[in-house]
Amino acid sequence: MSDERHPRAEATELDEAFPVSYAIFAMARTHRAIAAAQLAKLGLFPGQEIILIQLAASDGLSQKTLVETLSVNHATVAKTIGRMEKAGLVQRRVSEQDRRVSLVYLTPAGRSLHDDVIAVWRELETLTSGDLTATERAALLAATEKIRDAMSRAAGSPTRVSA
Repeated sequence: MSDERHPRAEATELDEAFPVSYAIFAMARTHRAIAAAQLAKLGLFPGQEIILIQLAASDGLSQKTLVETLSVNHATVAKTIGRMEKAGLVQRRVSEQDRRVSLVYLTPAGRSLHDDVIAVWRELETLTSGDLTATERAALLAATEKIRDAMSRAAGSPTRVSA
């Protein structure tokens, strides 16, 4: 709610003092909200589609590999896999090579969502970059790569994280 005493939440000192960080935050929040609404139509939560795509490309990944590939913590992957397992999208199986390792596989139901998830991301890509010229798009990608690399170095993470 806004009035003279309480300006719109977007018009904060963060926006003025930290324009790049705030722009990234605001853009990511909006992007995630749109993605969440589209993914909900498929019965998915944000993040689940990334795991689904990873498993479609290479089924039978360990949770540790998913943690490393997605650059998130183990608890996040475990919770997400648990939700997906309850929804019948994935199943965990003990590795035949190492009984301590649990491997994650797509079920037929999970695999059947692949094309729909790709369609959601195609729509997000169009929405996100559809008004950019080729030059603006290239500049945005170059700038975000520099930002990701700098942030990864600061966090002590690998500079190249593929998701």
